[in-house]
This record gives sequence, structure tokens and C-alpha cells, in this order.
Amino acid sequence: MRAMTPRPVIGISTFLLDAGWGRWDAMRSVLLPERYPALVRESGGIAVMLPPDAPEHAAASVARLDGLIVAGGEDVAPALYGESPHPRTVANAPERDLWEAALIRAALAAGTPLLGVCRGMQLLNVVCGGSLIQHLPDVVGEVHDHLGAPSEYGRHPIHPVAGTLLADLFPEPAVVVPTYHHQAVARLGEGLTVSALHADGTVEAVEGPGFTLGVQWHPEQSEDLRIPRALIRAARLSPALVPAV
Repeated sequence: MRAMTPRPVIGISTFLLDAGWGRWDAMRSVLLPERYPALVRESGGIAVMLPPDAPEHAAASVARLDGLIVAGGEDVAPALYGESPHPRTVANAPERDLWEAALIRAALAAGTPLLGVCRGMQLLNVVCGGSLIQHLPDVVGEVHDHLGAPSEYGRHPIHPVAGTLLADLFPEPAVVVPTYHHQAVARLGEGLTVSALHADGTVEAVEGPGFTLGVQWHPEQSEDLRIPRALIRAARLSPALVPAV
């Protein structure tokens, strides 16, 4: 009988917030929107949560994974790319900034398949030496479609760049995606390539060596599984999952 292919283990970074439930009011909690692990599960992987930890533990954590997702969330601290905060920047997750930056560096060093989602893409760019537009309306104007209504995702088309990994996954000239962000890539990080654009010129995806992909939108809020399935395919090539000859 043919052996079943193991399901890759995909680590997902998490929020560290005060939250209440049941009889408990505000306990320091590790949180993650359920759609992230569902996305991994629906694409053929096993999801594990990665709460903020000491950055020096990142390499050991990544070594136990077949792939990594850096989830969306708060703005990245501008100090990480040498700038002062914009009045509209909300960067209140220092533990998460340092932990996720260390995870990204460890994944890049190890060649571990990496998907950065929204904030995760922005932090990937910063780790690679890039910078961010701290408030997109300053660049594209107040009337734009990068944000939805409060607490709702917007939707807009992105345009894959020919010859990139993303264009291989999305051969259409335009794909409508769920989105919610007020920041974006300014200076592109070293070793990264722009792989999708908005019609207004905003960078919507970047990629690097191997399977290193950052997307400005939220694939976990979409029924389109092409990106997470590509991550799982890349993760199946992990040395831990490839049978010895």
C-alpha cells in the first residue's frame, strides 16, 4: 500500500493581547483569527501557533517547521526602519515586532517556505532593509480602496507582474482580493522583487529566494486557495518530509 504523504507543519505568528471570555475579564492572551489555521488545514497542512517569544529562540522554532506564515496585525514600529511615527501609525506590539522579525530572518537563512500576510509582508520588507509608507492616503489620496469600512475588509484588483512566482499562481491580468491596510512598501528591501501592483502603483506583493512571498491582502479571508496551496507544496519539499532514498 502506498504511504500517505505527511502533512507539512506550518507555524503561524500570533497576537499578544488582553482578552476576556467566560468568567475571565482581561487576561494576557495569545490570539489568532481562526481563518488562518483553517486556511492551512484546507490547503493540506497542520497549523501550529507561534506566540511571541525571545528572538534568540526563533531559529530553533523555525527548524521544527516545514513552513511559516507571518500573520497580519498592528503597524510595524517605524524605529525598525529608521523613521519617527506618523500621527496615524499605531505600532503597539514591540514583542511581536522583534519575535516576527527574528522568525523571518531564521526562515530566510534556512530556506523555509515563508508567507507574509499584510503586516507580515511589510515586516518582511523591513527585515530586508526596506521602508514603509506609513499612511497611504498621503500618497494615493483620501479616496482609495485599500481599506474597507470599519471592521470590514475591502476588495480591489491586484495586477501580477509577469515572470514572477505570483504570476505563475495568478495567470490572470487582474485578481480581486480582500484587503485592509493603510501602510505599504516604500523602499523595496534587498533581495526582494515586486510581484503585484495596484492600479495606483501601490506594491501589493513581493517575493524573494525560494518560496518567500509577501502579499498585502488577506488570503485567509478568501476562498481562493492558490497561495496557501503553493506554500504547502513548497513545504512538502522540507527535508523532514522528503523520504530518504
